[in-house]
Amino acid sequence: MLAQRVGRLATADASGNPTVVPVCFALRDATIYIALDEKPKRVPVERLRRVRDILARPQVTLLFDVYHEDWSQLGYVQAHGSADLARPDDADHALAVALLRERYPRYRDMALEAAPLIRVRVERVTAWGAVG
Repeated sequence: MLAQRVGRLATADASGNPTVVPVCFALRDATIYIALDEKPKRVPVERLRRVRDILARPQVTLLFDVYHEDWSQLGYVQAHGSADLARPDDADHALAVALLRERYPRYRDMALEAAPLIRVRVERVTAWGAVG
């Protein structure tokens, strides 16, 4: 999972309508952090669909997959858990920002310390195939 640069975050709104978005992530123990970064967005971060979904229904799944033309090398890991927002004054926010900046150099020039992050507490992991 950590070898993957991008995961896919699956959320659902209050009515159960799903959505999936690609995300950059950092892992610490059984918690995955996802930045709400400064890439151009049409709405403020707290109005993003994924954020509204998490606030309405915190159960999420993250998918990390590997594709290879040799299908014996296919595999995936799903991390199922409960998500919330880590706010700048939360105890783990500064550590999460440091982890994200270490993993993704582009984040070093962004004001992640001023924005909330998505925090997923992993409760269950499902894996299949060649996941190493």
